[in-house]
Amino acid sequence: MDRMLYLAMSGAKETMQAQAIATNNLANVNTTGFKADLAAARSMPVFGEGQPSRVYAMAERPGINFEHGTAQFTGNELDFAINGNGFIAVQAPDGSEAYTRRGDMKINASGLLENGAGQLILGDGGPIAIPPSEKIELGVDGIVSVRPLGQAANTLAQVDRIKLVNPQISDIEKGEDGLFRMKDGSNAQADAVVEIIPGSLEGSNVNAVSEMVNMINLQRRFEMEIKAMKSVEENDSAAAQIMRLA
Repeated sequence: MDRMLYLAMSGAKETMQAQAIATNNLANVNTTGFKADLAAARSMPVFGEGQPSRVYAMAERPGINFEHGTAQFTGNELDFAINGNGFIAVQAPDGSEAYTRRGDMKINASGLLENGAGQLILGDGGPIAIPPSEKIELGVDGIVSVRPLGQAANTLAQVDRIKLVNPQISDIEKGEDGLFRMKDGSNAQADAVVEIIPGSLEGSNVNAVSEMVNMINLQRRFEMEIKAMKSVEENDSAAAQIMRLA
């Protein structure tokens, strides 16, 4: 009976973790450039003294759904989406370089470009600073140009170029802050082939209906595992009563 109890208990634990992932995905259904997290678990023998006669549920390495979200036109001169594969280089809170698909930019109080999550957008020489200007223009190659104050409408000055990268999916991992980083700790090289779509934003790739159905299935699975543990308790009580009669 302890085998069944251990398996049901560990299965319920992993189901709760999967439920937390599904809940987080659903909470980010409207987050710009969000990539849904995936959950999986498998049975694993318990090794120790003697034979591995017990089995428990173990979470697999979490995966990421890298499908692209839908590009939505906004008309904002500071918004942009990645056209196809690729990522935007940003500065993480700890000062390191990280990558995202979130391109809802704004100019902060220091005159630096940052996205909606407050992460500084990186260019060829670090964070991109925008001088006082009348207009900002983004090129499909990521070049940021401005029309200086008092200059003619056809006068544009190049400020910097957004660092766009396209590492192999197998070489990056997603952190708890939602940013992607190289697994080996290095910085990805800029890729001139990556293009952007100015005036648009990439939506989340979370399917709200699928996530809600998944959450219902996980809830039912959790209830089944709790019921299995309850059955073990009842069987144990019945066996104890039989032993007392003997």
